[in-house]
Amino acid sequence: MVSLKLQKRLAASVLGCGLRIDPNEVSDVSMANSRQNVRKLIKDGFIIRKPEKIHSRARARAAAEAKAKGRHTGYGKRRGTREARLPTKILWIRRMRVLRRLLKKYRDSKKIDKHLYHELYMKVKGNVYKNKRVLMEAIHKQKAEKIREKNIADQLEARRSKNRAARERKAARREERFAQGIPATTDSKK
Repeated sequence: MVSLKLQKRLAASVLGCGLRIDPNEVSDVSMANSRQNVRKLIKDGFIIRKPEKIHSRARARAAAEAKAKGRHTGYGKRRGTREARLPTKILWIRRMRVLRRLLKKYRDSKKIDKHLYHELYMKVKGNVYKNKRVLMEAIHKQKAEKIREKNIADQLEARRSKNRAARERKAARREERFAQGIPATTDSKK
């Protein structure tokens, strides 16, 4: 058996990967002593590039797909604590961002004024609202309350102005009567 150490080294260097030498052409290959000769042998098909090893990810993909559906996540598969797997701080940050984004949107679209915005912002920070739905309900309730109070205030103001006008009319009538009454009494005395 001829030693093909040199030829294998040259061929590996030329191809840049693993190779296989055709066992029927060993004598031709053993004659090659330069990279140029090796290139010719590769071209002729006497030295063949080894196919790449396959490392399939099919099983890994299938497992990941199942996990996305929620399989294989029972107590037996969990290594970290609940806090380590999904920290409560991350949940808090998410919630804060969602609620603050909603408040900002409402303020920008003039649904709430800056005073109500600030009040709700501080309540959000103080953990009063647990999710977006609850915050929206609170906003609607506060707005309705404000409108109701405004209506009541308007009604009171209307009533006050009406009473004031009535008083003024009454006083004017009294003045008129009084003015008419006094000269009449003075005439009768003369």
